[in-house]
Amino acid sequence: MSESVNPSPTPEPTPAPAANPVPQQGPRQAPRPGGPRPGGNTRPFPRGDRPKLDGTKPERLDIKDFAASKPNNRMLDQAIEDELNAALSGFDVAGTVVKDETRKAPVPFGQPQTTRKKGVIVGFHGKDVFVEVPGGRGQGVINIQQFEGRIPNMGETLEFDIEGYDGANGLLKLNIGGAAQTVTDWSSLSRGMVVEAKVTGLNKTGTGLLVEVNGIRGFMPVSQIDMYRVEKPEDYLNQKIKCQVIELDREERNLIVSRRSLLEAEREKLTEQFWATVEEGQIKTGIVRSVKPFGAFVDLGGADGLIPVSEMSWSRVGDPSEVVQIGQKVEVKIARLDRDARKIGLSLKQMLRSPWDDFADVHKAGARLKGKVTRIADFGAFVEVAPGIEGLVHVSELSSQRVRRVRDVLNEGQEITVQVQSIDTAARRMSLSLKALTAEAEASDAAAEDAEREEDMKAAEERMAARLANPNLRGGIGARN
Repeated sequence: MSESVNPSPTPEPTPAPAANPVPQQGPRQAPRPGGPRPGGNTRPFPRGDRPKLDGTKPERLDIKDFAASKPNNRMLDQAIEDELNAALSGFDVAGTVVKDETRKAPVPFGQPQTTRKKGVIVGFHGKDVFVEVPGGRGQGVINIQQFEGRIPNMGETLEFDIEGYDGANGLLKLNIGGAAQTVTDWSSLSRGMVVEAKVTGLNKTGTGLLVEVNGIRGFMPVSQIDMYRVEKPEDYLNQKIKCQVIELDREERNLIVSRRSLLEAEREKLTEQFWATVEEGQIKTGIVRSVKPFGAFVDLGGADGLIPVSEMSWSRVGDPSEVVQIGQKVEVKIARLDRDARKIGLSLKQMLRSPWDDFADVHKAGARLKGKVTRIADFGAFVEVAPGIEGLVHVSELSSQRVRRVRDVLNEGQEITVQVQSIDTAARRMSLSLKALTAEAEASDAAAEDAEREEDMKAAEERMAARLANPNLRGGIGARN
Protein backbone atom coordinates (compact mmCIF):
# COMPACT_ATOMS: atom_id res chain seq x y z
CA MET A 1 0.00 0.00 0.00
CA SER A 2 1.44 3.31 -1.03
CA GLU A 3 1.25 6.44 1.02
CA SER A 4 -0.25 9.55 -0.48
CA VAL A 5 1.97 12.57 -0.52
CA ASN A 6 0.35 15.95 0.00
CA PRO A 7 2.04 18.65 -2.01
CA SER A 8 3.28 21.51 0.05
CA PRO A 9 1.21 24.67 -0.19
CA THR A 10 2.56 27.35 -2.45
CA PRO A 11 3.34 30.45 -0.41
CA GLU A 12 1.69 33.64 -1.52
CA PRO A 13 3.99 36.30 -2.89
CA THR A 14 5.10 38.71 -0.21
CA PRO A 15 4.39 42.31 -1.13
CA ALA A 16 7.31 44.68 -1.24
CA PRO A 17 7.63 46.84 1.85
CA ALA A 18 6.54 50.40 1.55
CA ALA A 19 9.07 53.20 1.64
CA ASN A 20 7.64 54.54 4.86
CA PRO A 21 5.83 51.67 6.52
CA VAL A 22 3.11 52.73 8.90
CA PRO A 23 2.58 50.45 11.86
CA GLN A 24 -0.88 49.02 11.88
CA GLN A 25 -3.08 49.52 14.85
CA GLY A 26 -5.45 47.01 16.26
CA PRO A 27 -5.36 43.38 17.35
CA ARG A 28 -2.68 41.06 16.06
CA GLN A 29 -3.82 38.81 13.14
CA ALA A 30 -3.42 35.02 13.51
CA PRO A 31 -1.55 33.24 10.70
CA ARG A 32 -3.74 31.76 7.96
CA PRO A 33 -3.93 27.92 7.96
CA GLY A 34 -1.42 26.62 5.44
CA GLY A 35 0.15 30.03 5.06
CA PRO A 36 3.73 30.99 5.95
CA ARG A 37 4.46 31.26 9.61
CA PRO A 38 6.11 34.26 11.17
CA GLY A 39 9.85 33.89 11.09
CA GLY A 40 9.89 31.69 8.02
CA ASN A 41 9.67 27.91 7.51
CA THR A 42 12.33 26.15 9.66
CA ARG A 43 11.58 22.61 8.54
CA PRO A 44 14.48 20.91 6.69
CA PHE A 45 12.05 19.62 4.08
CA PRO A 46 8.33 19.99 3.44
CA ARG A 47 5.96 17.91 5.47
CA GLY A 48 5.53 14.51 3.95
CA ASP A 49 8.92 14.52 2.16
CA ARG A 50 10.47 11.93 4.45
CA PRO A 51 12.78 9.23 3.12
CA LYS A 52 11.04 5.94 2.48
CA LEU A 53 12.35 2.41 2.91
CA ASP A 54 12.31 0.41 -0.28
CA GLY A 55 12.23 -2.93 1.56
CA THR A 56 15.69 -4.09 0.41
CA LYS A 57 18.09 -5.69 2.93
CA PRO A 58 21.53 -4.20 3.63
CA GLU A 59 24.50 -5.88 2.10
CA ARG A 60 25.94 -8.62 4.30
CA LEU A 61 29.47 -8.16 5.57
CA ASP A 62 32.02 -10.69 4.58
CA ILE A 63 33.19 -12.41 7.77
CA LYS A 64 36.49 -13.24 6.17
CA ASP A 65 37.21 -9.62 5.27
CA PHE A 66 36.19 -8.49 8.77
CA ALA A 67 38.60 -10.90 10.44
CA ALA A 68 41.44 -9.71 8.20
CA SER A 69 40.81 -6.05 9.12
CA LYS A 70 40.71 -6.73 12.90
CA PRO A 71 43.67 -4.94 14.64
CA ASN A 72 46.00 -6.96 16.83
CA ASN A 73 46.27 -6.32 20.58
CA ARG A 74 49.72 -4.75 20.41
CA MET A 75 48.64 -2.17 17.86
CA LEU A 76 45.47 -1.50 19.85
CA ASP A 77 47.44 -0.96 23.09
CA GLN A 78 49.82 1.43 21.34
CA ALA A 79 46.91 3.38 19.89
CA ILE A 80 45.24 3.64 23.29
CA GLU A 81 48.50 4.77 24.92
CA ASP A 82 49.02 7.42 22.20
CA GLU A 83 45.52 8.73 22.74
CA LEU A 84 46.05 8.77 26.52
CA ASN A 85 49.34 10.65 26.23
CA ALA A 86 47.72 13.14 23.87
CA ALA A 87 44.85 13.65 26.29
CA LEU A 88 47.21 14.11 29.25
CA SER A 89 49.52 16.51 27.41
CA GLY A 90 49.60 19.76 29.34
CA PHE A 91 47.97 18.10 32.35
CA ASP A 92 49.91 18.85 35.58
CA VAL A 93 49.86 15.54 37.42
CA ALA A 94 52.00 16.77 40.30
CA GLY A 95 49.95 19.92 40.75
CA THR A 96 46.68 18.01 40.70
CA VAL A 97 47.97 15.50 43.24
CA VAL A 98 49.14 18.32 45.49
CA LYS A 99 45.82 20.17 45.28
CA ASP A 100 43.87 17.00 45.93
CA GLU A 101 46.03 16.10 48.91
CA THR A 102 45.76 19.62 50.32
CA ARG A 103 41.98 19.53 49.95
CA LYS A 104 41.72 16.17 51.69
CA ALA A 105 44.12 16.96 54.52
CA PRO A 106 44.11 20.70 55.35
CA VAL A 107 47.17 22.03 57.15
CA PRO A 108 46.49 22.86 60.83
CA PHE A 109 46.68 26.51 61.80
CA GLY A 110 50.11 27.66 62.88
CA GLN A 111 52.00 24.91 61.06
CA PRO A 112 54.01 25.53 57.88
CA GLN A 113 52.35 24.38 54.65
CA THR A 114 54.26 21.78 52.69
CA THR A 115 53.66 19.51 49.71
CA ARG A 116 56.18 16.86 50.71
CA LYS A 117 54.98 13.27 50.99
CA LYS A 118 56.20 10.24 52.85
CA GLY A 119 56.55 6.81 51.32
CA VAL A 120 58.28 3.47 51.83
CA ILE A 121 61.04 2.07 49.61
CA VAL A 122 59.73 -1.16 48.07
CA GLY A 123 62.36 -2.11 45.51
CA PHE A 124 65.50 -1.42 43.50
CA HIS A 125 66.35 -1.86 39.84
CA GLY A 126 69.69 -0.62 38.55
CA LYS A 127 69.91 3.07 39.48
CA ASP A 128 66.18 3.37 40.16
CA VAL A 129 64.66 3.28 43.64
CA PHE A 130 60.95 2.45 43.75
CA VAL A 131 58.78 4.04 46.43
CA GLU A 132 55.20 3.24 47.39
CA VAL A 133 53.29 6.54 47.15
CA PRO A 134 50.51 6.91 49.76
CA GLY A 135 46.91 7.48 48.80
CA GLY A 136 46.59 4.62 46.33
CA ARG A 137 48.57 6.40 43.62
CA GLY A 138 50.83 3.48 42.90
CA GLN A 139 54.59 3.75 42.86
CA GLY A 140 57.18 6.39 42.12
CA VAL A 141 60.80 6.25 41.07
CA ILE A 142 63.87 8.13 42.34
CA ASN A 143 67.36 8.05 40.86
CA ILE A 144 69.81 6.59 43.35
CA GLN A 145 72.22 9.49 42.73
CA GLN A 146 69.84 11.73 44.66
CA PHE A 147 70.94 9.93 47.83
CA GLU A 148 74.43 11.44 47.32
CA GLY A 149 76.45 8.30 48.00
CA ARG A 150 74.18 6.87 50.67
CA ILE A 151 72.69 3.44 50.01
CA PRO A 152 69.00 3.40 51.02
CA ASN A 153 67.46 0.38 52.71
CA MET A 154 64.42 -1.67 51.81
CA GLY A 155 61.42 -0.53 53.86
CA GLU A 156 62.99 2.83 54.69
CA THR A 157 60.57 5.73 55.08
CA LEU A 158 61.41 8.58 52.73
CA GLU A 159 60.22 12.17 52.23
CA PHE A 160 59.89 13.37 48.65
CA ASP A 161 58.21 15.77 46.23
CA ILE A 162 56.15 14.70 43.21
CA GLU A 163 57.68 16.28 40.10
CA GLY A 164 55.71 14.66 37.31
CA TYR A 165 54.38 11.50 35.69
CA ASP A 166 56.15 8.99 33.45
CA GLY A 167 53.35 7.83 31.13
CA ALA A 168 55.51 5.27 29.35
CA ASN A 169 56.18 3.32 32.55
CA GLY A 170 53.17 4.41 34.59
CA LEU A 171 55.31 5.80 37.44
CA LEU A 172 55.41 9.08 39.31
CA LYS A 173 58.65 11.02 39.11
CA LEU A 174 59.86 11.74 42.64
CA ASN A 175 62.55 14.00 44.02
CA ILE A 176 64.06 13.92 47.51
CA GLY A 177 64.53 17.68 47.38
CA GLY A 178 67.89 19.44 47.24
CA ALA A 179 69.64 16.38 45.81
CA ALA A 180 71.87 16.78 42.78
CA GLN A 181 70.47 15.34 39.55
CA THR A 182 72.28 13.51 36.78
CA VAL A 183 73.60 15.60 33.89
CA THR A 184 74.77 14.00 30.64
CA ASP A 185 74.89 16.86 28.12
CA TRP A 186 73.43 20.30 27.43
CA SER A 187 70.03 18.84 26.53
CA SER A 188 69.68 17.29 29.99
CA LEU A 189 70.09 20.68 31.71
CA SER A 190 67.11 22.79 32.64
CA ARG A 191 66.58 25.96 34.62
CA GLY A 192 66.00 25.30 38.30
CA MET A 193 67.78 21.92 38.23
CA VAL A 194 70.01 21.04 41.18
CA VAL A 195 73.43 19.84 40.02
CA GLU A 196 76.85 19.12 41.44
CA ALA A 197 79.60 21.42 40.19
CA LYS A 198 83.35 21.33 40.63
CA VAL A 199 85.14 24.65 41.11
CA THR A 200 88.01 24.80 38.62
CA GLY A 201 89.23 28.37 39.04
CA LEU A 202 88.51 32.10 39.30
CA ASN A 203 87.64 34.35 36.40
CA LYS A 204 90.09 37.09 35.38
CA THR A 205 88.20 39.90 37.11
CA GLY A 206 87.78 37.94 40.34
CA THR A 207 83.99 38.38 40.31
CA GLY A 208 83.11 34.68 40.39
CA LEU A 209 84.05 31.02 40.17
CA LEU A 210 84.60 28.90 37.08
CA VAL A 211 82.81 25.56 37.48
CA GLU A 212 82.22 22.34 35.55
CA VAL A 213 79.06 20.22 35.64
CA ASN A 214 80.05 16.82 34.25
CA GLY A 215 82.40 18.49 31.77
CA ILE A 216 80.02 21.37 30.96
CA ARG A 217 81.59 24.70 31.78
CA GLY A 218 79.67 27.23 33.82
CA PHE A 219 80.04 30.31 35.99
CA MET A 220 79.02 31.16 39.56
CA PRO A 221 79.03 34.88 40.47
CA VAL A 222 80.65 35.73 43.79
CA SER A 223 77.30 37.05 45.03
CA GLN A 224 75.78 33.59 44.49
CA ILE A 225 78.38 31.63 46.48
CA ASP A 226 76.87 32.21 49.92
CA MET A 227 74.09 34.17 51.62
CA TYR A 228 76.72 36.42 53.15
CA ARG A 229 79.64 38.30 51.66
CA VAL A 230 82.51 36.04 50.62
CA GLU A 231 85.86 37.71 51.18
CA LYS A 232 88.04 34.89 49.78
CA PRO A 233 86.44 33.08 46.80
CA GLU A 234 89.69 31.16 46.27
CA ASP A 235 88.87 29.08 49.36
CA TYR A 236 86.35 27.16 47.20
CA LEU A 237 88.89 26.02 44.59
CA ASN A 238 88.81 22.29 43.72
CA GLN A 239 85.69 21.75 45.84
CA LYS A 240 82.50 20.02 44.72
CA ILE A 241 79.42 21.99 45.70
CA LYS A 242 75.72 21.61 45.07
CA CYS A 243 74.16 24.48 43.16
CA GLN A 244 71.12 25.38 41.11
CA VAL A 245 70.88 26.35 37.44
CA ILE A 246 69.58 29.94 37.33
CA GLU A 247 70.43 30.85 33.71
CA LEU A 248 70.76 28.57 30.69
CA ASP A 249 71.35 29.24 26.99
CA ARG A 250 72.13 26.07 25.06
CA GLU A 251 72.82 27.84 21.78
CA GLU A 252 75.31 30.26 23.33
CA ARG A 253 76.68 27.55 25.67
CA ASN A 254 76.02 29.83 28.64
CA LEU A 255 75.47 28.27 32.06
CA ILE A 256 75.18 30.21 35.33
CA VAL A 257 74.65 28.44 38.63
CA SER A 258 73.96 29.56 42.19
CA ARG A 259 74.69 28.01 45.56
CA ARG A 260 72.98 30.85 47.39
CA SER A 261 69.53 29.93 46.03
CA LEU A 262 69.78 26.47 47.59
CA LEU A 263 70.96 27.90 50.90
CA GLU A 264 68.08 30.38 50.96
CA ALA A 265 65.52 27.68 50.16
CA GLU A 266 66.92 25.50 52.93
CA ARG A 267 66.92 28.44 55.31
CA GLU A 268 63.22 29.10 54.62
CA LYS A 269 62.39 25.58 55.74
CA LEU A 270 64.56 25.94 58.82
CA THR A 271 62.96 29.30 59.61
CA GLU A 272 59.49 27.82 59.92
CA GLN A 273 60.80 25.00 62.08
CA PHE A 274 62.79 27.46 64.21
CA TRP A 275 59.87 29.77 64.99
CA ALA A 276 57.64 26.82 65.77
CA THR A 277 59.92 25.65 68.59
CA VAL A 278 61.86 28.69 69.85
CA GLU A 279 61.15 30.03 73.36
CA GLU A 280 62.66 32.65 75.64
CA GLY A 281 65.40 31.34 77.90
CA GLN A 282 66.60 28.68 75.44
CA ILE A 283 70.31 28.20 74.82
CA LYS A 284 71.30 28.31 71.14
CA THR A 285 74.56 27.92 69.25
CA GLY A 286 75.17 30.27 66.34
CA ILE A 287 77.77 31.91 64.13
CA VAL A 288 78.58 35.61 64.20
CA ARG A 289 77.75 37.03 60.77
CA SER A 290 78.37 40.75 61.26
CA VAL A 291 79.66 43.11 63.94
CA LYS A 292 78.26 46.64 64.33
CA PRO A 293 79.00 49.43 66.82
CA PHE A 294 75.73 48.63 68.62
CA GLY A 295 76.18 44.84 68.75
CA ALA A 296 76.64 41.65 66.73
CA PHE A 297 74.24 39.63 64.55
CA VAL A 298 74.30 35.86 65.04
CA ASP A 299 72.94 33.22 62.65
CA LEU A 300 71.01 30.68 64.71
CA GLY A 301 70.33 28.30 61.80
CA GLY A 302 66.90 29.55 60.77
CA ALA A 303 66.86 33.13 62.04
CA ASP A 304 69.23 35.93 62.99
CA GLY A 305 69.47 37.40 66.47
CA LEU A 306 71.17 40.49 67.86
CA ILE A 307 73.55 40.59 70.81
CA PRO A 308 73.41 44.21 72.06
CA VAL A 309 76.69 45.64 73.25
CA SER A 310 75.24 45.77 76.77
CA GLU A 311 74.72 41.98 76.71
CA MET A 312 78.19 41.03 75.55
CA SER A 313 80.01 41.14 78.87
CA TRP A 314 79.46 41.95 82.52
CA SER A 315 82.10 44.65 82.20
CA ARG A 316 81.59 47.70 80.03
CA VAL A 317 82.38 47.09 76.32
CA GLY A 318 83.52 49.95 74.13
CA ASP A 319 84.11 48.06 70.86
CA PRO A 320 82.08 44.86 70.17
CA SER A 321 84.88 43.52 67.94
CA GLU A 322 86.97 43.16 71.10
CA VAL A 323 84.55 40.46 72.30
CA VAL A 324 83.40 38.62 69.13
CA GLN A 325 84.64 38.29 65.55
CA ILE A 326 82.93 37.43 62.27
CA GLY A 327 82.71 33.67 61.78
CA GLN A 328 83.12 32.92 65.49
CA LYS A 329 80.92 30.19 66.96
CA VAL A 330 79.17 31.39 70.11
CA GLU A 331 76.69 29.99 72.62
CA VAL A 332 74.01 32.51 73.53
CA LYS A 333 70.79 32.72 75.51
CA ILE A 334 67.53 34.00 74.05
CA ALA A 335 66.72 36.99 76.26
CA ARG A 336 63.87 38.59 74.27
CA LEU A 337 61.50 37.27 71.60
CA ASP A 338 59.12 39.21 69.34
CA ARG A 339 57.16 36.76 67.18
CA ASP A 340 55.15 39.42 65.37
CA ALA A 341 58.20 41.36 64.22
CA ARG A 342 60.33 38.21 64.22
CA LYS A 343 63.10 39.84 66.22
CA ILE A 344 65.36 38.01 68.67
CA GLY A 345 67.42 39.54 71.43
CA LEU A 346 70.40 37.47 72.55
CA SER A 347 72.70 37.60 75.57
CA LEU A 348 76.28 36.45 75.77
CA LYS A 349 77.02 37.62 79.30
CA GLN A 350 74.18 35.54 80.79
CA MET A 351 76.12 32.46 79.74
CA LEU A 352 78.88 33.52 82.16
CA ARG A 353 78.80 33.45 85.96
CA SER A 354 77.63 36.78 87.30
CA PRO A 355 80.35 38.60 89.30
CA TRP A 356 77.60 40.01 91.51
CA ASP A 357 77.16 36.62 93.18
CA ASP A 358 80.68 36.66 94.61
CA PHE A 359 80.81 40.40 95.17
CA ALA A 360 77.81 40.50 97.52
CA ASP A 361 79.31 37.74 99.66
CA VAL A 362 82.49 39.71 100.29
CA HIS A 363 81.37 43.33 100.44
CA LYS A 364 78.63 44.72 102.68
CA ALA A 365 77.07 48.13 103.26
CA GLY A 366 79.54 50.58 104.75
CA ALA A 367 82.56 49.15 102.96
CA ARG A 368 84.99 51.54 101.35
CA LEU A 369 86.05 50.78 97.78
CA LYS A 370 88.29 52.37 95.22
CA GLY A 371 86.85 52.73 91.73
CA LYS A 372 86.96 54.51 88.39
CA VAL A 373 84.30 56.84 87.01
CA THR A 374 83.00 55.21 83.77
CA ARG A 375 80.04 57.41 82.83
CA ILE A 376 78.53 60.76 83.80
CA ALA A 377 74.77 61.31 83.75
CA ASP A 378 72.53 64.17 84.81
CA PHE A 379 71.41 62.27 87.90
CA GLY A 380 74.85 61.04 89.01
CA ALA A 381 78.01 59.17 88.11
CA PHE A 382 78.65 55.44 87.49
CA VAL A 383 81.72 54.02 89.16
CA GLU A 384 83.27 50.62 88.40
CA VAL A 385 84.60 49.16 91.65
CA ALA A 386 85.39 45.67 90.26
CA PRO A 387 85.37 43.96 86.79
CA GLY A 388 81.70 43.88 85.74
CA ILE A 389 80.53 45.64 88.94
CA GLU A 390 79.27 49.19 88.67
CA GLY A 391 77.51 51.36 91.20
CA LEU A 392 75.78 54.71 91.06
CA VAL A 393 76.79 57.77 93.03
CA HIS A 394 73.62 59.84 93.01
CA VAL A 395 73.97 63.58 92.60
CA SER A 396 72.70 64.03 96.17
CA GLU A 397 75.55 61.85 97.42
CA LEU A 398 78.34 63.76 95.72
CA SER A 399 78.85 66.42 98.36
CA SER A 400 77.35 67.83 101.52
CA GLN A 401 76.85 71.07 99.62
CA ARG A 402 74.38 71.56 96.76
CA VAL A 403 75.73 70.27 93.42
CA ARG A 404 74.26 71.72 90.22
CA ARG A 405 76.36 69.79 87.68
CA VAL A 406 77.94 66.40 88.23
CA ARG A 407 80.96 67.39 86.16
CA ASP A 408 81.72 70.13 88.66
CA VAL A 409 82.73 67.34 91.06
CA LEU A 410 83.70 64.28 88.94
CA ASN A 411 84.87 63.44 85.40
CA GLU A 412 85.16 60.21 83.36
CA GLY A 413 88.29 58.25 84.13
CA GLN A 414 88.78 59.81 87.55
CA GLU A 415 89.75 57.41 90.33
CA ILE A 416 87.93 57.96 93.62
CA THR A 417 87.09 56.21 96.89
CA VAL A 418 83.42 55.60 97.63
CA GLN A 419 81.36 54.01 100.37
CA VAL A 420 78.82 51.23 99.74
CA GLN A 421 75.35 52.19 100.90
CA SER A 422 73.27 49.24 99.59
CA ILE A 423 73.59 46.20 97.24
CA ASP A 424 70.73 44.57 95.25
CA THR A 425 72.10 41.37 93.71
CA ALA A 426 68.80 40.43 92.01
CA ALA A 427 68.59 43.74 90.15
CA ARG A 428 72.41 43.99 89.97
CA ARG A 429 72.40 47.49 91.38
CA MET A 430 74.56 49.18 93.99
CA SER A 431 74.25 52.58 95.62
CA LEU A 432 77.48 54.43 96.42
CA SER A 433 78.21 57.62 98.30
CA LEU A 434 80.99 60.13 98.05
CA LYS A 435 79.40 62.55 100.51
CA ALA A 436 79.60 60.09 103.37
CA LEU A 437 83.36 59.88 103.06
CA THR A 438 83.63 63.62 102.57
CA ALA A 439 81.53 64.35 105.66
CA GLU A 440 83.55 61.85 107.61
CA ALA A 441 86.76 63.42 106.41
CA GLU A 442 85.47 66.86 107.26
CA ALA A 443 84.42 65.68 110.73
CA SER A 444 87.79 64.07 111.17
CA ASP A 445 89.54 67.26 110.15
CA ALA A 446 87.39 69.28 112.53
CA ALA A 447 88.13 66.87 115.35
CA ALA A 448 91.80 67.05 114.55
CA GLU A 449 91.67 70.83 114.62
CA ASP A 450 89.83 70.80 117.95
CA ALA A 451 92.34 68.36 119.40
CA GLU A 452 95.19 70.48 118.16
CA ARG A 453 93.62 73.60 119.64
CA GLU A 454 93.19 71.89 122.97
CA GLU A 455 96.79 70.75 122.90
CA ASP A 456 97.89 74.29 122.22
CA MET A 457 95.83 75.64 125.12
CA LYS A 458 97.13 72.99 127.46
CA ALA A 459 100.70 73.62 126.42
CA ALA A 460 100.21 77.34 127.01
CA GLU A 461 98.83 76.71 130.46
CA GLU A 462 101.72 74.44 131.31
CA ARG A 463 104.20 77.05 130.16
CA MET A 464 102.55 79.71 132.31
CA ALA A 465 102.56 77.48 135.37
CA ALA A 466 106.22 76.60 134.95
CA ARG A 467 107.44 80.21 134.62
CA LEU A 468 109.63 81.45 137.61
CA ALA A 469 108.55 84.52 139.65
CA ASN A 470 110.69 87.74 139.53
CA PRO A 471 112.11 88.52 143.02
CA ASN A 472 112.29 92.24 142.36
CA LEU A 473 108.52 92.47 142.03
CA ARG A 474 106.75 93.66 145.17
CA GLY A 475 103.15 93.68 145.94
CA GLY A 476 101.03 96.27 147.75
CA ILE A 477 101.04 100.04 147.54
CA GLY A 478 104.50 100.49 149.04
CA ALA A 479 105.64 102.74 151.98
CA ARG A 480 105.34 106.52 152.23
CA ASN A 481 108.23 108.77 153.14
